[in-house]
Amino acid sequence: MQDQLLSSLIVLTVCAASLGAANVHAICTPEDLKGLTGFKAGIHLDTSGRLEKWVGFKCCEWEGISCNNATGRVAEIHLPGFISTSDYVYQSEMKGWLSPSITLLSSLEVIDLGGLMSLAGTIPPSIGFHLRKLRKLYLYGNQISGMLPESIGKLWQLEELLLYENKLSGSLPPSLGNLRNLNSMIMYSNQFSGTVPDSFTNLTRLVHLDLHNNSLVGAIPEKIGQLHSLKELDLSNNFLGGRIPLSITNLTAISVLYLDTNNLEGEIPSPSRLDQMPSLSFLRLHNNQLTGEISPNFANLISLQRVSLAHNRLKGKIPSSLGALSALTELYLDDNHLSGIIPESIGQLSQLLILSVSNNNIQGPLPQEMSSLLNLQIINLSFNQFNFSSIPQWLLRLPSLSQIYMAGCGIQGEIPESLKIMPSPIQELDLSVNHLTGNLPSWLGTLTQLYLLNLSRNLLVSDVPESITNLNALGVLDLHSNKLTGNIGQVFNMEHRFPQGSLTYIDLSDNRFTEGSEQIGIGVECGIQSLNLSHNFFSGRLPTTIGMCSSLQSLDLSNNNLGSNLPDALANLGSLEVLKLQRNQFTGSIPEGFLKLSKLRDLDLSNNLLAGQIPAGKPLIDFPESSFSGNRGLCGKPLNPCKL
Repeated sequence: MQDQLLSSLIVLTVCAASLGAANVHAICTPEDLKGLTGFKAGIHLDTSGRLEKWVGFKCCEWEGISCNNATGRVAEIHLPGFISTSDYVYQSEMKGWLSPSITLLSSLEVIDLGGLMSLAGTIPPSIGFHLRKLRKLYLYGNQISGMLPESIGKLWQLEELLLYENKLSGSLPPSLGNLRNLNSMIMYSNQFSGTVPDSFTNLTRLVHLDLHNNSLVGAIPEKIGQLHSLKELDLSNNFLGGRIPLSITNLTAISVLYLDTNNLEGEIPSPSRLDQMPSLSFLRLHNNQLTGEISPNFANLISLQRVSLAHNRLKGKIPSSLGALSALTELYLDDNHLSGIIPESIGQLSQLLILSVSNNNIQGPLPQEMSSLLNLQIINLSFNQFNFSSIPQWLLRLPSLSQIYMAGCGIQGEIPESLKIMPSPIQELDLSVNHLTGNLPSWLGTLTQLYLLNLSRNLLVSDVPESITNLNALGVLDLHSNKLTGNIGQVFNMEHRFPQGSLTYIDLSDNRFTEGSEQIGIGVECGIQSLNLSHNFFSGRLPTTIGMCSSLQSLDLSNNNLGSNLPDALANLGSLEVLKLQRNQFTGSIPEGFLKLSKLRDLDLSNNLLAGQIPAGKPLIDFPESSFSGNRGLCGKPLNPCKL
């Protein structure tokens, strides 16, 4: 009995001690309390309502705060902008400044203030001297500005540094190379300048390095290949120059490598063995100044799925060894100086979805082996030296092909009728800058999945067929520079899937159309953003219904025979940036409402019959004399003053 009483007493004593300790640890230390209240004082708006619950002294019980059970010190701050629970998902916002008092929380291991959208201020210069235990620093998706402090290199325990999508500027401090435990450094979309410090090559535990969309210059560190743990490297959209270091092929763990949109030059380093870069799946080197040939060793990148070498200065033939890249799904080689023929081995790329080789000097014929590309969805052969007389029939029988770009390929004859019986409905078709003749066939109306149709700069004749109204998915229609005639009214009366229609871009310029301009704005096609009907034979007045096309950003009706007054409804086009009405027969005065066109940056009303004073004010006052010349009755700035 006495043993039972003694046991009960011990249990009660332990429980009481535990409760007492928990109660003590719920109360902040003076330093932590001062640090948290200082942070709260810097915030004047918190849409989540979390900070308003920070009252009293028991900070370990505050929302977003976690404490160390042993010491009672604040160890983690979790106040992300994106809040997800089992009941709701919410994007919150904090407006205010990141208070330097946060450095008083000397036991902090995690700071998560990411995605609060409006949190401003700078990273405290002394952060590295006070927060020595910090493992994770998340300040992404805010308005943080200023330089990255040199002392950040003293955060030797730091594992994750996420500062992307802010306004940070200045050079990257070389002291970052001291963070030997760092596995993620993600600082894209800031305003960093200067070079990538050579000290970064000391970060041998780094798995993810992303500095894209900054203003970095200089060369990629020569010893970048020492980062053997690196899986993702993104230095794209900067101003980096020099050669790609040869050591980059030593990145044995790399799976994502984006170096595109820089000023890199020289040849592309290629692995000499299969065990170099064996996991590289996604490679982007486009928009640089790379030269030389694509090495046959490029095929040693056996895991490649997507590769873009477009917009460089590469020359020579496409190596036949590329046919060994069995996992390849997307290949972009556009806008280089490649020559020769497409190798037969390309037909072995059974997973290929996209093949784009436009703007090169590649010659025909296409290898028959490409008929094995059963998964190919998009092909772009435009502007090479193919000189096809017609589109290969086997190409139109590929079961997955839905987008064909064959501009400037020397195609002759009529538009091939086999396009209407392709196994996969055609979605985008570009046969511009060829030698197509004959009519626009009525069967075009059966291509109901068509989004883009570009038949410009050919020798097509006839009217626009009535069946074109069936193309209810059409978003881009370009028929300019042909010999088309008649009425275009049906273009503005398409069947539609959306309230404002689907068409956003229409170019029917440089043809022989005479009727249909009066239909602008009458049909459902009011979502048009760019409309070009210039260099035709339209006459009559411009309809007032044009004011219904509120999405218009560019309107070109120049070089026609349109007349009468300029409709006041043009002033309703608040999104208009380009307005070209020159070389018509417009009369009357320029409507005062033109002063409402605040986004207008290109205006030409020259060579009409306009008269009266040019409305005074912006934006009209900003345009040169040439925008109004050739109208004998016009006066006022920027022309000569009006006579009283």
